[in-house]
Amino acid sequence: MAEQRLFKFAFFPKYKETIEYLAMKLAAEEQWDFSDSRNKNYSILKNYLEHTFRKIEEEDKIAYTQDNKYSCFNTGLVTRNLESIFALFEINKSNNNSKIQSSYYFKAFCKRSDAQFLNIFKSCHPDIADYFQNPESLIFNPNCELIPQIDHIIEDNIKRFPLHMQQLDNDEIRRRLTGAIDEVKKRIKTNYKLAVPQYYNGKIQLLLPLNLTPNSPNPDLALVTHKISDNVYTARTCLTLKMAYNNARLIVKPESSWLKP
Repeated sequence: MAEQRLFKFAFFPKYKETIEYLAMKLAAEEQWDFSDSRNKNYSILKNYLEHTFRKIEEEDKIAYTQDNKYSCFNTGLVTRNLESIFALFEINKSNNNSKIQSSYYFKAFCKRSDAQFLNIFKSCHPDIADYFQNPESLIFNPNCELIPQIDHIIEDNIKRFPLHMQQLDNDEIRRRLTGAIDEVKKRIKTNYKLAVPQYYNGKIQLLLPLNLTPNSPNPDLALVTHKISDNVYTARTCLTLKMAYNNARLIVKPESSWLKP
């Protein structure tokens, strides 16, 4: 598992309760678990916070008080009344404890008008993570050509395909994959909104739905596309819908007809 940079930065004494409070009481209503989850553990929200913190850290958007006693960052989430939500931290006085090695100690998730937050950070509140340096990259250009790397998609991602397809011979898998890509190429020309932007490995990519199961209206996978020139996209991998949603949610809550939690 990749290093959890948020936990390295700060110690969360009651992480489960904290996440539940953020999801259920403070933030605007949103589905933070996948539809097939048996228990509520807010896996989408946990993934969102970790990767948002990584981006915030890279952009140097963690704010500190002059004495470094407190720090905070903008989560990018908002309350039901559209107030920004910040994560507030206090210097970790127990840092000598071998079990607690983080520099800061999580204090609270606070809306911008919170008295506790404003008492510490009166102004110059940090901004949200920025994924929009190049807004054109967030929209699929239907006039461009899409050239998929079929062999690579199958060979490296077969375990992400539906189980019923994994049992098929390679020629049949290739035929279904090629057919699904040809179909989405046609659909994207009439509805560019089918493409959902995701953030992965420091880059914006666009996700397209792949319907691989005959007679099913629901996509099985998300094709990951990215531009290699002004008029050509390529695709060399695909994601499960859960992986795709997690990556897409980092930018904004997907308002898509096909990519849902």
